[in-house]
Amino acid sequence: MTIETQTSAGRRVLLVEDELMIRMLLDGMLTDLGHTVTAEAGGIEEAIALANEAEFDVAILDVNLNGQPITPVVEILVRRGLPFVFATGYGTRGIPEAYRANPTLQKPFQAEALAQAIEAIAPKAS
Repeated sequence: MTIETQTSAGRRVLLVEDELMIRMLLDGMLTDLGHTVTAEAGGIEEAIALANEAEFDVAILDVNLNGQPITPVVEILVRRGLPFVFATGYGTRGIPEAYRANPTLQKPFQAEALAQAIEAIAPKAS
């Protein structure tokens, strides 16, 4: 697949969310926006493994996975140079302090806000 084809088809997304129904809703939103969920995780260990190994362009990260902070996953993404958006119902207090400048979606959010956040971190090539 060429880069041109890849960008016209949207972004490959790592989706990390512990609530299955929210994960399914986000998957649908991302598909409607032209993106593809290429990897998803509901727990921290799985998220860490995928952050290290999976092929994706951007990540959507719930900040709290079953009571565990997302920080180890964020550190991997930073090391790999991959952009990410936080999704939280906790406001900024749930976001690791060092990463509060990253785009954050306050749950519940609409598809338009999700599209804007993805575009802000990973604009499509012209």
